[in-house]
Amino acid sequence: MISVRPIILLLLASFLTPAVADPRWGRVDQPSTGTARVHGFYSAGCLAGGATLPLAGEGYQVMRSSRNRFYGHPSLIAYVENLGRQAAAHGVQLLVGDLSQPRGGPMSFGHASHQVGLDVDIWLTLLPAGNRLSRQQTEDWDMLTVVDKYHGVLRQDRWTLRHRDILQMAAASPLVERIFVNPIIKLGLCRSEADTRWLRKLRPWWGHDAHFHVRLTCPVESPACRAQDPVPPGDGCEGVEDWVAEIVALTRNPPEPGPRRPRKPKVLPEVCEVVVSG
Repeated sequence: MISVRPIILLLLASFLTPAVADPRWGRVDQPSTGTARVHGFYSAGCLAGGATLPLAGEGYQVMRSSRNRFYGHPSLIAYVENLGRQAAAHGVQLLVGDLSQPRGGPMSFGHASHQVGLDVDIWLTLLPAGNRLSRQQTEDWDMLTVVDKYHGVLRQDRWTLRHRDILQMAAASPLVERIFVNPIIKLGLCRSEADTRWLRKLRPWWGHDAHFHVRLTCPVESPACRAQDPVPPGDGCEGVEDWVAEIVALTRNPPEPGPRRPRKPKVLPEVCEVVVSG
């Protein structure tokens, strides 16, 4: 029997429009000065003293840099650079999507989280190492899904063992709190891996079929950072088949969209007013 929980979530999403973000966060073009500090939660917070990810480095390249969302806590910048070096050693170049705005905070479009400099999206489009894109290409390229939602399986023309290897490398860092992937990706790995223990940090969630979303733990020197509930024990494979069945059902018989109502903006920690105003 198909669970109605995720279906209800999807239907609710059709009734809600994104909250209007304070435009000041998107207008700030530089991080604040001082020691790096995370304030608040991943979806309701800000970042002081953030660091900048270079637009290109060993094994990676930033996409959509015109959005000015390539900033993060120094631990996130170091994580992306280290993952890029590991990818290059395996003959792969990563395409890096959004991190956070210069001082974090809510975005005008695209994400509810990514507000505290501890989240990064990495495309599932993998290029050969050293294959640099032009600036225009980084703006124009489309993210390509690696899943077939109609049949609930991975696309064999786009999914490779290198994708599996990159996800395992990404999850290996003790800094990683969790990685969001499409339930179809999670199910494919649950079925293919002999040892599924490393899959624990890979959490299934809607979307995430053309990129995976890495979330780091709260830095110890940021006591005002609010941690997410710990990842449950086990490999996280239980129940994923039901979720994939729901995706297939919704893809084949999509619900009628309902009227859209605005969401209330989330309240940020008071210190974020100081961070954004500088």
